[in-house]
Order: sequence, then structure tokens, then C-alpha cells
Amino acid sequence: MCVLAGVGTLALWWLKGWPWGLGFLAGAAASILNFRWFQQLTAALGPGARRPRRRFALFLGLRYVLLGAGGYAIVKIFGLSGLAIIVGLLVSVAAVLAEMIYELIHAGT
Repeated sequence: MCVLAGVGTLALWWLKGWPWGLGFLAGAAASILNFRWFQQLTAALGPGARRPRRRFALFLGLRYVLLGAGGYAIVKIFGLSGLAIIVGLLVSVAAVLAEMIYELIHAGT
């Protein structure tokens, strides 16, 4: 995910300018954070895991509101590209797809 975020940021910065590059980076950072939160959630649901705190459950419930408010503030205050932020949010999905393709290609070796 970090490699995709870095390459995408540099590519968009070079092709479209700094508002696109930083917008993509902001979206990619939010995507990576959201992926990490999902990892924590699945670890808390596994066998033998300790019960998550209520604060963590409340935070997971409000994470999309927090991400949306952060994205809105970034676009309005800093003038970054909203489309670049949305594309950056897809970094974790692209990383999972790349890992699936890699595993399919190298499954027999």
C-alpha cells in the first residue's frame, strides 16, 4: 500500500500538479488507516481475543463520518483535488488486488 501511495502521489504530482499529488496522498493515508482499523477489528473478533473496548467500537462506527469530515475539510481549506482524494482511497483495494494477482501467478512455484 505504501508503494502504491508513493508512486501514485509522485505520478499525479508530476502530471497534474501539487493539489492532485497531495490530494492522492491524503486519500491514500486515509485508506491505509481504514485498512489498519479493519485489521484491528478482525483481530478483536478472532478466537481467544480479548473483548474490544466500547470506545474502539464507537470509533469504528463513526470512522466514515470522521473520514468524510476530514476529506471535506482538506478540499475546502487546502484546495486539494477531491477526485484525487477519492482515487487515493482506493489504494488499499488496489494493493489487495495486486496481492491476489501475485499469489495466483506464483501459486505453482
